[in-house]
Amino acid sequence: MLREVRVENGVVRGIPAADPRITAFKGIPYAAPPVGDLRWCAPQPAEDWEGVRDCARFGPIAIQETPGLESSAFYSREWHVDPEIPMSEDCLQLNIWTPAKSADEKLPVMVWIFGGGLYNGYPAEMEFDGERLARRGVILVSINYRLNAFGFLAHPEITKESPEFPTNFGHLDQRFALQWIKRNIGAFGGDPENILVFGQSAGGGSTFMQVISPLNKGLFQKAIHHSSGGQLPPALDSFTLEDAEKMGEQFFADLGVSTLAEARALPAEKIVELGKLRKYNFGTVVGDAFMPDYPTSMITDGKRNDVAIMTGNTGNEFQMKVQGDTMDEIRNYAAMMFGDRAQEYLDIITRDTDDIEQIKKNGQWNRFAIGNYIWLDTNIAQGKPSIYYYYFNPDIPGDDAGSFHSSDLWFAFETLAKCWRPFQGKHYDLARKMCNYWTNFAKNGDPNGPDNDGTPMPYWRPTTAGDVHPMYFGDDAAMDESPRTELDNFLVDFYSKKLAKKERITFGRAVGRRSDGSLIMKMG
Repeated sequence: MLREVRVENGVVRGIPAADPRITAFKGIPYAAPPVGDLRWCAPQPAEDWEGVRDCARFGPIAIQETPGLESSAFYSREWHVDPEIPMSEDCLQLNIWTPAKSADEKLPVMVWIFGGGLYNGYPAEMEFDGERLARRGVILVSINYRLNAFGFLAHPEITKESPEFPTNFGHLDQRFALQWIKRNIGAFGGDPENILVFGQSAGGGSTFMQVISPLNKGLFQKAIHHSSGGQLPPALDSFTLEDAEKMGEQFFADLGVSTLAEARALPAEKIVELGKLRKYNFGTVVGDAFMPDYPTSMITDGKRNDVAIMTGNTGNEFQMKVQGDTMDEIRNYAAMMFGDRAQEYLDIITRDTDDIEQIKKNGQWNRFAIGNYIWLDTNIAQGKPSIYYYYFNPDIPGDDAGSFHSSDLWFAFETLAKCWRPFQGKHYDLARKMCNYWTNFAKNGDPNGPDNDGTPMPYWRPTTAGDVHPMYFGDDAAMDESPRTELDNFLVDFYSKKLAKKERITFGRAVGRRSDGSLIMKMG
């Protein structure tokens, strides 16, 4: 087994995973600590070290709100369970699980980007254990990156100092890690010409950004987007550099500083404390070398790197619920959402019923599913390589949250045994198959193949003209042959036309989270 490996900066020593045929290397630096004068700078190369670096523990998580403090918070019950987890600005490290016995095996490489709204999250979350993926003959790498104000601040002084890379530092970290992986993964038995990037939520959106960025041509070959929103916000929503700079100036004023040097001298704790006020809404910025235009526009214009893609969403995430308890209120809601096409929407949701509760139920839709349908249609029309689409909607035990946003993570990593939920045999069977599909896709760009006992898994068709159906992960895996609903078709047409006109689409902002983990949105 590869327990010691030489990378470009020195020698690293890993540890046997629970399965001793897998070696885990944790906390490998891929860039210099982004502190002092490197705060709010593009990542820089890591320094060399002498001797053997022990890589038995995860590195510190990026600066963020302390995980696990709110015991009632939804995700504090799932995986944000440790408020004492180390946290530091010195966080640009990655983790590797490899089954290789020698450096010449050329195994496929899967690179994981965690989610958390670009505000929180970390690769040490317990659902991201890479062992089960690695047991299937791939190398799993999880990367850390800067978040919130540390990762996505913009300010005129920063732009003047670094006009090519004035912001998007978190995305630049992700890209820098991918470049490090491409240069070094061969020493761990990996194939630098067979790299897949995947992520969920903001990690899925980040994967989207890496796929779209013109700087990344040839950097990786495949991508999987978990719940990234397709061509609809929030995952692909962005600020212009000009607007982001104005927000940065207000942020500096609220910090009580007037210069970049003064801001860099502040303790990290003061910056993250102010950043908790979500009025700043730090995120991807448009107008630099990494992201020169709105991501939605670049996809609409066919300006993305041609990599093999799998995408999907869960059944109970980012639900657009009708706002109103009377027909007058529902009409006002429809007018706010759909303008001069409001009556089309109302005709669909009121057909054959005048019951208010049924009308509200009829009018509800999954924003990520519609965003994915739009992307799939765009992709087909452009003649791009086929995308494999999935819809994750099994019964999730333990509460009434359903297939909540992020619930698929336990399954894709096959880490159900770490979860508090009373999963049953059918859930473990589904997780095994999903993990098989994911690793098959990493190996070949095609998820299909046999199950662990050699029997064929249900065949997953790629999306093509006239056949835009998902693999449905419910009690088992099977292709969903159901046609799109009338409401689906209306929404796809409505938002596709907005995107074609390069109109900005917004659904409001998050003002809280329900007990089931779904966001509470304020419109406007």
